[in-house]
Amino acid sequence: MKPDPASPSVIYQPFTHGLPPLGGYAKSLWARREFIFEYARADLHQKQYGSILGQIWLVINPLILAGVYYLLLIIIGARGGPDRFGHLTGTLFLFYLITNSITAGAKSVTSGAKLILNASFPRLVLPLAETLIAFMKFVPTLVVLFVIHTILGLPYSLHMLWAPVIIVLTLFFAASCAILASIINVYFRDAQNLLPYFSRTLLYLSPVLYTAQSLDANLNFLKVINPLFPILDTWSAVVIRAEAPDPTNLLLALGYSLFLFSIGTFIFLSREREFAVRI
Repeated sequence: MKPDPASPSVIYQPFTHGLPPLGGYAKSLWARREFIFEYARADLHQKQYGSILGQIWLVINPLILAGVYYLLLIIIGARGGPDRFGHLTGTLFLFYLITNSITAGAKSVTSGAKLILNASFPRLVLPLAETLIAFMKFVPTLVVLFVIHTILGLPYSLHMLWAPVIIVLTLFFAASCAILASIINVYFRDAQNLLPYFSRTLLYLSPVLYTAQSLDANLNFLKVINPLFPILDTWSAVVIRAEAPDPTNLLLALGYSLFLFSIGTFIFLSREREFAVRI
């Protein structure tokens, strides 16, 4: 049987460290955008998130956590109120978008071993698909957040139009973290066992259970060294308090995202042909 001249030929060469041709790689990745979407949607259906009850659980789970944390804050004497509950709920939803991307992204390459061994495609598809899955889980919570915002009587303003920009920036950051986590897990399999502790630590170090304004002056360094801090603080300001975003926070969030994406993609692209041996 003669090969189809219209079909692209794939030539495999011995692995050598270095980046592939970035132009061709980007085109190949973009050509598989429908595959990324279908892969993400199929994964959600497999986990029963395609059903009504599954989607409801996506909302109920973080709402229960928000209620528990809010009750804990009242018990330990922190100030309550509608704005505090709105901040807690809104930031918790966005926080789980990021941590779900990291957790699932860490296992994306190792769990896709059969696909990697039997198909030729840009491996970057895998962590990006997990970020898309995390975003699909996040979308229903936006409706619930709008309802909570209205019930609590929180303010509305045109500054809230910044919300889509912050979501896109968050997805960029989350994808960068997912790519890095996937690399680490390929070479250090026990890393995924540490992720729950890592996520819980990030929760306590980020403005979720507290606001940036209530942070002790001695801990202001967290605003700079914690890459989640500017994202969550900006989200709370725009979506909960209906205020204009702090330009410093936006620049910090963008800077962290660009840095992590550059490091992650460089290592990933220069090592991805070795993944088949490692997994």
